[in-house]
Amino acid sequence: MSADRSARTEMVILTGNSYPELAENISSRIKPLGECRVYKKSDKETHVEIRESVRSKDVFIIQTGSTKDPNDNLMELMIMSYACKTSCARNIIGVLPYLPYSKQSKQKKRGCITMKLVAQMLVKAGLTHLITVDLHQKEIQGFFDIPVDNLRASSFLLDYIQQQIPDWRNSVIVARTPNQAKRVTGFAQRLKLNIAVIHGTQDREGETEEADGRNSPPPPSANLDDSPESMSKRRSVFTIPSLALGTNVHVKGKLPMDVVGDVGGRIAIIVEDMIDDVAGLVQAADILCDRGAYKVYALATHALFTNDAPSLIEESQISEVVVTNTVPHEFAKLQCTKIKTVDISLLLSEAIRRIHNQESMSYLFRNVEAND
Repeated sequence: MSADRSARTEMVILTGNSYPELAENISSRIKPLGECRVYKKSDKETHVEIRESVRSKDVFIIQTGSTKDPNDNLMELMIMSYACKTSCARNIIGVLPYLPYSKQSKQKKRGCITMKLVAQMLVKAGLTHLITVDLHQKEIQGFFDIPVDNLRASSFLLDYIQQQIPDWRNSVIVARTPNQAKRVTGFAQRLKLNIAVIHGTQDREGETEEADGRNSPPPPSANLDDSPESMSKRRSVFTIPSLALGTNVHVKGKLPMDVVGDVGGRIAIIVEDMIDDVAGLVQAADILCDRGAYKVYALATHALFTNDAPSLIEESQISEVVVTNTVPHEFAKLQCTKIKTVDISLLLSEAIRRIHNQESMSYLFRNVEAND
């Protein structure tokens, strides 16, 4: 039955303007890209023209998120999806190697869970399936009312370690924060290496609690009259005692960064899901070198490289930064010779082929740990 359906249903692969080179690499293993034009007029509105029939076909739209225009990338994807939906496409599968706004999957202060909004917009636009790579938080899959295949790039990064890093057996896998220890443990177990964890945080601007305006109780006021102004300044009657902690203990104080684990005389390999906070990565490399590591590598799936990231990496003690091509970063590579790219278009093309032919996806999750 499945073979009969695949024989009847045709496939169309379309792409937006976010990363045409990746789309060409993916489609070269399956079939040529379909005819579609995505452009803007003088009014800056996005226009989409699909120049071939998609009726009763499986449509795969390749559109990743970029640091240049993430909002345009999403708008292009939604308009393309809606155009296919109104043209009676059988299935509309979005291929987003990097999902924009995935870092906004938790509510902070008086904000909102933006990723939930983005997920609902994509579903409403017409997507019936989503393919992505290494979500920032696996719980994001629950925001979608459609199937989500969260592929893993860990096997490609593991191959790079074993084939491109000399003396890799004398390495230690490093988690830059304690929260990343589980992901790092998965890499270390498959390579049969030890792990190290960097504990503590660097000082960051704009993260003070006072700026939020939710501090309680309010500051004491000498004049307690019944005017609205003074009422707002009164101390709360529900003041919580400090119990046994004492008044001079700062519970939320930040600890200086330090390394838990032995990295002396070894190669330190920092593993992350995305590289965005380059200043923290450079500081982690400095600490690892101070503790005796003679080389520092950084591996990640998504290369965001915002602001002056390339220049910071070039001037740092990091030997190489290894990333996949889920996000376009060719300009960053021109600015920094330490950036190396691993091509994962094979993973995405195989996922597209299996979904179209209704084959099992379990093959793509071999040699993958649950915490990757």
